[in-house]
Amino acid sequence: MDPELLEPEKHVLSTLEADGSRRWLKPRLSKGRLLVARRVVAYGLIALYAILPHIRIGGRPFVLLDVAARRFTIFGYTFLPTDTLLLALLMVGGLLGFFLATALVGRIWCGWACPQTVYLEFLFRPIERLIEGTSGRGGKARKPPSGARIALKYVIYFLLALFLANTFLAYFVGTEALAVWMTSSPVEHPGGFLLVVVMTGAIMFDFAYFREQMCIITCPYGRLQSVLLDDSSLIIAYDAQRGEPRGKKRKKLPVADQPPQGDCVDCGLCVATCPTGIDIRKGLQMECVNCTQCIDACNGVMAKIGRAPDLIRYSSQRADRGDRRRLLRPRVIIYPAIIGLIATLFFVTLAGKTSFEAVVLRNAGDPYSLTEAQEVRNVLRLKLTNRTDEVQQFTVEVVQPAGVRLEGAEQGLSVDPRADETFPFSVLGEPEQYVRSRGRLELELRVTSDTGDQRTIEGTLVGPSTLPRPSAS
Repeated sequence: MDPELLEPEKHVLSTLEADGSRRWLKPRLSKGRLLVARRVVAYGLIALYAILPHIRIGGRPFVLLDVAARRFTIFGYTFLPTDTLLLALLMVGGLLGFFLATALVGRIWCGWACPQTVYLEFLFRPIERLIEGTSGRGGKARKPPSGARIALKYVIYFLLALFLANTFLAYFVGTEALAVWMTSSPVEHPGGFLLVVVMTGAIMFDFAYFREQMCIITCPYGRLQSVLLDDSSLIIAYDAQRGEPRGKKRKKLPVADQPPQGDCVDCGLCVATCPTGIDIRKGLQMECVNCTQCIDACNGVMAKIGRAPDLIRYSSQRADRGDRRRLLRPRVIIYPAIIGLIATLFFVTLAGKTSFEAVVLRNAGDPYSLTEAQEVRNVLRLKLTNRTDEVQQFTVEVVQPAGVRLEGAEQGLSVDPRADETFPFSVLGEPEQYVRSRGRLELELRVTSDTGDQRTIEGTLVGPSTLPRPSAS
């Protein structure tokens, strides 16, 4: 077998050399209208990430994911453990919205809004270019950076990572708790301190070392393109019909003797500027994150040589084949229909929520017992969840069956704001009732809060199916 047939390509992956070593990328910065637009979006998102934990709506945080207390505040509304359906609808709706956006505008999330792209391309890499003196020229610097400059870069990276880690923690513990933790000893909050240490290390590893490999190797989104995209989805594409055959004009030859040539002058700037190191002229690729840097680079070259822009442009696979892009297609109709159904279910369920939740739970152990007065006792628990920001008082009364009475829930039950409490109580009834209903009675309780809200909850009472024998005297 010819050994040349086993020779690997020059780059096995865009970040992997033929010998298996890491290919370090330092992409050239290509200025243009799309870069300006992306900068506006990116710095807006960075500011939003830092500010969001401090925003309050009606005294509540805009976003607070309190995992320890199992309370998730999103858009100022607090989801409690009893809101599993609402949370599920919200997450499924958001996921389908993501699918719809991908079907319409392709990987716009990756290039314009993903935190990996936003922080790497608009925070960490600009700092690197400034300190190392590359000024957007890729890896080319006037002179190699000194050790002091490299140390300064990593110190700034560390401070940024520390800030981002603390901001991340604020989403889970709140800004008030975070302020206390930041001004007190780590011994008083070891869990939070450990989380910040781990997050800071992870951010440093990602943006100082791993970088574009997060998109190429780790993130599964690129591998899902064949499922999420269709032939009418927006992609970044090279117009091969217009650009090929590529090559530079030969100045010494007269125009009549010039070989046939497309608009691509094979300058290589589209490759040099790509943050994942691919050649967009090879077609749709998993590694393309739709950052549009190749569009700005190519448009700059086209302007200099007096040719029309958009040799590389937003397009679709249908447009590349010469067909007309279809806006209406099955997935663009099905996704919104499902999202609309989920939104309807979400708001209908949300509208049915009262200021509290109540549920009857049965105690472990014997299902019932007989008192000295020969009454059937069912020991139950009433779990009350206060959804308001004020202390609530609750009263409980039996709706059915008639003839039973409560013991242990006669007085008002108090529950703190945004808290849940479980109260034990008993239901006492005559054995004859259970005998007539074959040992089971349907219980219906009415729980009323001091705000006037009411909830009717159901349970089952268990008793004897035959009359107990009188005890021997």
